Amino acid sequence: MSQPAIIEAEGIDVYYGSSQILFGLGVAVLEGQTTALLGRNGAGKSTTLKALAGLAPPRRGRIRIAGTEFQGRKPHAIARAGIGYVPEDRQIFPEHSVEDNLLIGTKKGPDGQDYWTLARIYQMFPLLEPLKNRLGGRLSGGEQQMLTIARTLMGNPIGLLLDEPSEGLAPVIVARIGELLRRLRDMGVTVLLAEQNMHFCLGIASHAAIIDKGRIVYRNSIDALKGDDAVKKRYLAL
Repeated sequence: MSQPAIIEAEGIDVYYGSSQILFGLGVAVLEGQTTALLGRNGAGKSTTLKALAGLAPPRRGRIRIAGTEFQGRKPHAIARAGIGYVPEDRQIFPEHSVEDNLLIGTKKGPDGQDYWTLARIYQMFPLLEPLKNRLGGRLSGGEQQMLTIARTLMGNPIGLLLDEPSEGLAPVIVARIGELLRRLRDMGVTVLLAEQNMHFCLGIASHAAIIDKGRIVYRNSIDALKGDDAVKKRYLAL
């Protein structure tokens, strides 16, 4: 029996004002799967994640979380249903300590899950524990990225939306985030990872979807994409 879809969009159209950004877009991430949503800058990756999180509600189409319809629901309802969203700009609380940032994100999952405790977060993110009393605004970019992922996990999500986690970071930090995502994958966490950098996704994602001008133009395994030079050249400029 195939795994159920945790995160699913079907035929969604999203607008910013009068400008249409997504055109009949469909994407699905099965339970325990890590899917990379790849595309050039401006292709619609961030808007797709915002639509799934309820921050850019589609005018048409359907969004389902673990099989339940969530089209038109508010972001807090989608969060309570178990979707954790890590935005591209991190949005930590700069005047609060690292530990306070983590505690602010604390909640049980939709079925009472409480796997992600403060102690477990510090085990998973050993970089953060020595910084727990430091203000969020005094962290480096890489430390802030770790913090925002950790804070989202404190909400015990059943599905994780990650927007460009490697962007603008030093290679050593990108490598650490890659290792973290591999550990989450091996733990069975369901992840939709929006990225421009296909090489970052290799060894992390099992599946890939490519978005171009607001439409999904390719779906396959990450290994199949790795070997398809024509698709990479056309849509990813690789």
